[in-house]
Amino acid sequence: MSRKILLDLEKFRVGKGGRYYFGECVYNFHPDNIGMRTLVEQAMMMFACRKCEDAPCIEVCPEDALEKNENGVVVRAANLCVGCQSCVAVCPFGTIMNEVFTAKKSICDYCGLNDKTRTLKCLETAPPGAITLVDMEADEAEHIFALNDKVLVKEFIWENLINNE
Repeated sequence: MSRKILLDLEKFRVGKGGRYYFGECVYNFHPDNIGMRTLVEQAMMMFACRKCEDAPCIEVCPEDALEKNENGVVVRAANLCVGCQSCVAVCPFGTIMNEVFTAKKSICDYCGLNDKTRTLKCLETAPPGAITLVDMEADEAEHIFALNDKVLVKEFIWENLINNE
């Protein structure tokens, strides 16, 4: 088992003054990069998004920056997105948050995460419990899902909630 980053999306939502807060990031090439923002965006779209059949967020985008991938997950082309926030305004469930969907995408390089990693800058500065390092795998019974091979996400999947699972 290898060390992973666990994101608890609920804890990001409490943030600073009721707004999302992602912590700080140390990224050598772009000091204003906050890589956690992109990981949270991917996690929200994969696990919190209701994946509407008619997807008003996609329809309203003036730059065609949003589309569904082969798994039905809405993805954003950062090179097309102008940050107009139309998708945020039209989402009927409030899934897309303006602090997350911005014109720029940041990159998380995982800060060289390995089994010896004990802390990360984002972990130290994010809301308490929003980011933790764990030695575990995805566990659907605990509402923990794999975003990729380095990141797990704790979130309540809406389909499961309406089915009382």
